[in-house]
Amino acid sequence: MTTKAQDGELAIGNVTLRRLPHLSDHFPNFQTHPNPLDNNPFFRPASEFYVNPSDIVLRRIVHDINSPTSPHDAYIRSGPRRRVYFQGSHVRAAIVTCGGLCPGMNTVLRELVVGLWDLYGVREIFGIRAGYRGFYSGEAMALNPTLVHNWHKRGGTVLETSRGGFDLHKIVYIIGGDGTMRGMLDICEEITRRKLNIAVVGIPKTVDNDVSIIDRSFGFETAVEVAQHAISAAYTEAQSAVNGIGLVKLMGRSSGHIALHATLSSRDVDCCLIPEMDFYLEGEGGLFEFLERRLKDPGHAVVVVAEGAGQDIIPKTEEVYVQEKDESGNPVFLDVGAWLRSELKKWWKREHGNELFTVKYIDPTYMIRAVPANAVDSMYCTFLAHSAVHGGMAGYTGFVCGLINGVYAYIPVEDVARAKNVVNTRDHIWAWVRSITNQPDFVKP
Repeated sequence: MTTKAQDGELAIGNVTLRRLPHLSDHFPNFQTHPNPLDNNPFFRPASEFYVNPSDIVLRRIVHDINSPTSPHDAYIRSGPRRRVYFQGSHVRAAIVTCGGLCPGMNTVLRELVVGLWDLYGVREIFGIRAGYRGFYSGEAMALNPTLVHNWHKRGGTVLETSRGGFDLHKIVYIIGGDGTMRGMLDICEEITRRKLNIAVVGIPKTVDNDVSIIDRSFGFETAVEVAQHAISAAYTEAQSAVNGIGLVKLMGRSSGHIALHATLSSRDVDCCLIPEMDFYLEGEGGLFEFLERRLKDPGHAVVVVAEGAGQDIIPKTEEVYVQEKDESGNPVFLDVGAWLRSELKKWWKREHGNELFTVKYIDPTYMIRAVPANAVDSMYCTFLAHSAVHGGMAGYTGFVCGLINGVYAYIPVEDVARAKNVVNTRDHIWAWVRSITNQPDFVKP
């Protein structure tokens, strides 16, 4: 099928709906029930309230009408269904938080509890402490709306979190968690193998915004906002010193989205270094040559570097350290910020002797991770949590919730578990960064 544009109309063909697992695949005779929201006085559902089962969300909405169409992936739209699979009085729900901290985690927890309790009448809701290992190494916390009422005002996660601890044969169920997508995929596959009547729902949590397909992950906008405070401090320090450089390291192991967006928002950054872009220090077109010019005019500079940048040029003296991984299986990176600060000082002393020079290094990582969500992220967390509740109660499983082109959708977990959202250094946004900073492209002559 091809794409045609005739008489001002555009027809898009070759749409592939990404199949979403449903518990009825394995329990075809299970009875469905009217949605209890029918009787909720705060909703009084109109005909447009419930999501049509045939509603889909296209992954890509930009299309060249003069080119043959390529396959268009589509996902099921999220929201309340007219018929539900579970009755609230028969549901036991477990919620777990895994991995590092992220702004908005407590908001998601709160809204999952409130959504399950108030919308669907679920009364057995449990919080699993300390990540995946909490399923088999501790007692669950009984949750209710009164207990979680003010959780959204706090940073971190009240349930506590950890990396690793995943043991497939000791975990029985998880609903509404946000942990590693790989672990969730394994859980879904094991539940399917055992033919258990359990729905598994995920809310992707990564402050780096490196989850594929979705527009953004929760906490990202808060992280960018807080990162600007560090950049502003670095700018003040650099501007107030003779030959001053402010160096800020931001989160971003495999993607530089925080560094990129903070740079664009700040306008005070002279050079933005991200994992998706190689750079070098010495010689023509290198970082040192660029900073030399900036220190002559206007006399100071601010450099923002994502934590995953430059890993290939940092000297690796300990082979065992290079191969080290954390409990989540992620490689342990060398500290690019501390290394770059040291190299800057060596360069200046070598080239300029005892001339005045200052490098102020700021690493706001834990300050950014631990703050509560801002207003935009808090609202986003609410919609994500309620989307997860609606989908789980409708019997969908093995999916995550997220925005796709501004519309909430359900995405099979395998789609997000095996891909990364990285910065495209060939598009107009990265070009915009370079136009603001005037930094080199770091292509060696």
